[in-house]
Order: sequence, then structure tokens, then C-alpha cells
Amino acid sequence: MPTSPPRVIVIGAGFGGLCLAHGLKRAGIAVDVYERDRTRADGLHGYRVGIDPDGARALKASLPPDLFDTFAATCARPPRRLTMVSEKLRTTLDIPFDPGSDPAESEHSVSRMTLRQVLLTGLEDTVHFDKAFTHYQQHDDGTVTAHFADGGSATGDLLVAADGANSRVRRQYLPHAQVLDSGIIGLTAKVPLTDATRDLLPEHVRMGVGLVMAPRGFGGILHTMEFKWDRDGTLKHDVGGNDAELISRWPGLLYDNTRDYINWAIWAAKGKFPADVLTRRGRDVADLALRLTPGWHPNLRRLMDLSDDSSAFAINIRTSVPVAPWRPSPVTLLGDAIHTMTPGQGVGANTALRDAVLLCRKLTAHRDGQLPLLEAVGEYETRMRDYGYRAVLASRERMNAEALIHKPYIGRAALGLQRTMLRTVNHTPPLKRKFTAQMAGTRGSGREE
Repeated sequence: MPTSPPRVIVIGAGFGGLCLAHGLKRAGIAVDVYERDRTRADGLHGYRVGIDPDGARALKASLPPDLFDTFAATCARPPRRLTMVSEKLRTTLDIPFDPGSDPAESEHSVSRMTLRQVLLTGLEDTVHFDKAFTHYQQHDDGTVTAHFADGGSATGDLLVAADGANSRVRRQYLPHAQVLDSGIIGLTAKVPLTDATRDLLPEHVRMGVGLVMAPRGFGGILHTMEFKWDRDGTLKHDVGGNDAELISRWPGLLYDNTRDYINWAIWAAKGKFPADVLTRRGRDVADLALRLTPGWHPNLRRLMDLSDDSSAFAINIRTSVPVAPWRPSPVTLLGDAIHTMTPGQGVGANTALRDAVLLCRKLTAHRDGQLPLLEAVGEYETRMRDYGYRAVLASRERMNAEALIHKPYIGRAALGLQRTMLRTVNHTPPLKRKFTAQMAGTRGSGREE
């Protein structure tokens, strides 16, 4: 027999929480999102996120069709290849991406700010800003109440923690669930894209995602983000048809400061950085990057020197520790609130979107009388822990300070071996096809769920 739809409270207006809210609204399930930011434009959301087929399918399943089309229209030019280079900009591996014809099965590059504005569109009455969560209470009737720093509260049938790696909900609900340092520190900034900065990167690196493998355990990444609007927010002359109409009618552009840029980042084991690295901002970050990379190609160093100081910061790379299953309750978690992962595989945001669509499906089954609420939550958590913790461990393997690449002496030998293997793959078509297929599988290509 059908049951009354549950009332869902989501803590956190990140990608996963907002995607879930859209899906629940479309399913006719009452949902409210509570966000600690004061306005929809607050926070640091201006850097690239790669949306892979897992993430794209989740957005397609959750968003109204016209909003999914707006998402596709507001993405940057899609990456056409993955290129691994040395610190001297010498190519070791160059893999083309299949652009695909279906936006729900393709790779996308999007600004975090832009994606957040897309996801906020249509949720004006659902998202409540300036609501800092403090704690929750469970009641004998099965409901749960969230309390906020302003003295307000909200009661529902299910509380969803979508409040990120420092989740206050997780801290109360699963206090033993740890998020630890990976031992890796990163520095990053944006550089405005101009004719001069464009020419600093080889075309095959500029047209895709560039990964730098350097001595002493240093790594880096390069993203060139080109959008369909100019610096003043007007559409570029070569944008026409449906995309132009969608962008011109999209209210999110009013709150989006995204403009064409190159994003660079470098990282290494914590011991390679000064003790106060995480307190540094702005020009200090770019200057530190230059001091740490004296032997890198002059063009890469020039990019660092031209950084927009307001965009530069240092980051401590952290990772969750998988925990044993817990008993389902009217509280659950998604995204970084339960499976924070390093950027080693580039799937953190996509895994949160995957959580959102899975949880929405289970709650829809509950709405239709197919599952009791706690059974629906339990089925979601079982599946989420499986793929989520696998992604955590795989991402940690790619980016942790204990890897051989970070060790004195042996690290140089390990780097040489890696480069030799990658060059072999690059020049051996069967190996290159196999490597490409494995990479696509990791990012959800062809996955059916």
C-alpha cells in the first residue's frame, strides 16, 4: 500500500545536497535544504570540477530536463584529451577523450561556481541560507529535528548530512568516523586566459587536462576553462541556437563571476613545504610555488607568476577512513560527509551526485509503498558504502605521502619507472587502448545502475 511521502531535511547546499533536492522535488517528496552560507554567491566555488558519466547521468536523472540542458550549455569547452607531461613539458602519455554525442554519457568541465548556480536554479523556495546546523534530536515517533545557530529548527522524517568533510551531522551521528590528513599539501590558483597566457601551454595540453609528474614527489595539474560568455557576462559571438537561449534566460549568471581562466595546482608530501604553508594566501602562495619548482619549464613558472592573487590558496588534502556498517536510522549521509576522498581519481563530486540519485530512488520506492523508510535508507547506505569506500581507497592510493614517489633516492627511480611505463603505453596502440578503456571505466563510462 502507498505511504505518505517522507519529509526530508538536507543539511548543506553542496552538489550532492542540491542534486538530491531536485530529484526529491520531481518525485513529489517534501524537501528543505539548510545552508550555512549567507547567500547563494558566498564561498569559494570558482574552480573546475570534472563531471564524468556517473555524475552526468545523476544530473540527468535528477534535474528538470530544461535545467539539465542549461547545465550542459554552461559547461566550459569539454576536455579533448588527458596529457601527462614532465616538469619540462615533455609528453609521456597523451590520450584522447571520446566527446560522445549524449551529454548524459560524456565528460564535462564546469566551474564549481557555475555548477552551484545551476543547481540552485529552481530551488529558491527550498534552500534556506544563513542556517548553521548545530545538532539534531531523534524522537520516539521516528522523526528527527535539526537545530540551527539562530535558534530555529526543522523537523522531518529523514535528516541527510550533505555538509562536507567537516560534517557536524557526522560528528554527532558517527563520532568514530575519521577524516585524516593524506600527508599531501597542494597549492593552487587561477590565471586569466588571455592571448599571452594561452600561448604558455602546448595546444594538446591546453585543449584537455594536463597532469605534471615531477621529481621529489611533486605533481601538478593544468585545466584551461573556456566558457560561452565574455568577461562582461555577454554571450560570445560564436554561441548560437539553443545554448544561447538557455544561457540568456538562466538567472544563475547574475550570481556567477566565472570567466575564462587557466587553473594550475601543484602538490607534494607535507615535508616539502614550510610549516606555515596552510596559513598562506594570495601572492605568498604563488611565490612559494615558484620557490618549490626552480627546475620547471619557464612557461609553467610564468603561469604561476601571473596568478590572480585573490584566487590563490594552499589546501590540506584529506581522506576518510572507511568504517563498519551502522544500523539505519532517520539520519543518513552523502558525499564528503561520509566519504571524503583525495583528488587522486577526480571522482569526489561525481560520487556525491551518484549518492544523491541513489538515495532519491530508494526514497521514491518508500513513497510508493515498496520499502519501509529505514529499509530504504539501509539499502542506500549498503550500496553507497560499497562504491564510496572503494573510491576513497583508490583515490588515497593515487595521492598519499607514503607512496614510493615521495621517498628520498628511491623516489627518483620510481618516477623514472613510471615515465618509462607511460611512454611505452603511449607508443603501443593495444596498451594505449586498454589504458584508455580502464580510465573510462573508472569514471563511469557505460555503467548501468
